[in-house]
Amino acid sequence: MSLSPLNAISPIDGRYHLKAKKLQEYFSESSLIKFRVQVEIEYFIALCNSSILQLNHFPNEKFSVLRNLYLNFSEEDAIRIKEIESTTNHDVKAVEYFIKEEFDKLSLGEFNEFIHFGLTSQDINNTAVPYSIKKAIEEIYLPEINNIITLLEKNSKKWQQISMLARTHGQAATPTKLGKEINVFIERIKNQLILMDNIPFTAKFGGATGNFNAHHVAFPEINWIDFANEFTNNALGLKRQQTTTQIEHYDNLSAMMDNICRVNTILLDYSRDIWTYISMDYFKQKISKNEVGSSAMPHKVNPIDFENAEGNLGIANSVFKFMSGKLPISRLQRDLTDSTVLRNIGVPFAHTLIAFKSLEKGINKLVINKEKIAEDLEDNWAVVAEAIQTILRREGYPNPYEALKDLTRSNTKITSDTITSFVNSLKISESIKEELRNITPENYTGI
Repeated sequence: MSLSPLNAISPIDGRYHLKAKKLQEYFSESSLIKFRVQVEIEYFIALCNSSILQLNHFPNEKFSVLRNLYLNFSEEDAIRIKEIESTTNHDVKAVEYFIKEEFDKLSLGEFNEFIHFGLTSQDINNTAVPYSIKKAIEEIYLPEINNIITLLEKNSKKWQQISMLARTHGQAATPTKLGKEINVFIERIKNQLILMDNIPFTAKFGGATGNFNAHHVAFPEINWIDFANEFTNNALGLKRQQTTTQIEHYDNLSAMMDNICRVNTILLDYSRDIWTYISMDYFKQKISKNEVGSSAMPHKVNPIDFENAEGNLGIANSVFKFMSGKLPISRLQRDLTDSTVLRNIGVPFAHTLIAFKSLEKGINKLVINKEKIAEDLEDNWAVVAEAIQTILRREGYPNPYEALKDLTRSNTKITSDTITSFVNSLKISESIKEELRNITPENYTGI
């Protein structure tokens, strides 16, 4: 049975395939192989540009031909490497043998032994994987999260003058502006993106146990630390960790994943708030003619986009958190558990992207219900009690908090007339009474 969206085990490759397929370019098995080829080729070219005598006659005009091995990497190439791996039982060695085959085809076989020279597998994996993550974040993640920010900013501006009843502990509280409440989420997300921007994409490149043993014994005259720093930075845009074991520390990768988790948590918080506002009828949703909300209740338009986002953000965070806690831990100089875990790096990114797509759809469907929002304000005149007691404090009125407490915590309905009658009963000047009577739930919204 061939793989299809209908028989895929994971909904990433099934139900949500169209939403997540862009990530195949970064996190599929084929893409990982391609990035490994890229690292091996760029490393070989860097060796050619070093002072190694045995490579000083390599024809530089062939560099572009070599780069085509990864720039034009095909499914057939990936299949060939997997065929080699079926014999070697080693995925990185299979890449090395594939490149040697290509060198032979190009009549460059005399240089074959400088492919993967002095390296261990993790010199390739711990550059290829962070490079793939860097590319995915720059080319997919950041544009998508910035699109969500743009949508939120558009709504915030559109709704900036809409007064709304705030709720603390689920209960009516001091009024606010709807636009400001959306701005809360915008600011939170942007602050996390600033932090994320300061986390470097790091790589490990230093031989079998991080000491350049093989490199140094072969060419002790070369400064291999400078070579590796320049290679990882210039060829891949990565920052090399200076002191490592066989593998990179994963501390920065863990920090990146924790940072993404915080963004996801903010969006999860937003999804729950919007879900609640929809349940309160503050928002309605644009209706597609043939769309079904409930299989049993024809009147319903379920907030499925925000529910889908919440669920996928939760799954993403659970995987990210597991990875960020697991990856920095390895027995002695290395065990293989990091490799097993890293093969799933695309999973939390995919669930995050699926959530983003659902959020974009849901945000675009929101329709403000001004009448319901205004109705709730009018139905909760008790919220102006804070304003009245604060002004009375200003005027030196005795025990204003207690007076308002007695008025508003009597389990009786507080209306405009109730507040007006209370104000009129106060022993204060008429000008202060007028100031108090002008306060309403709609205009008591601060700055």
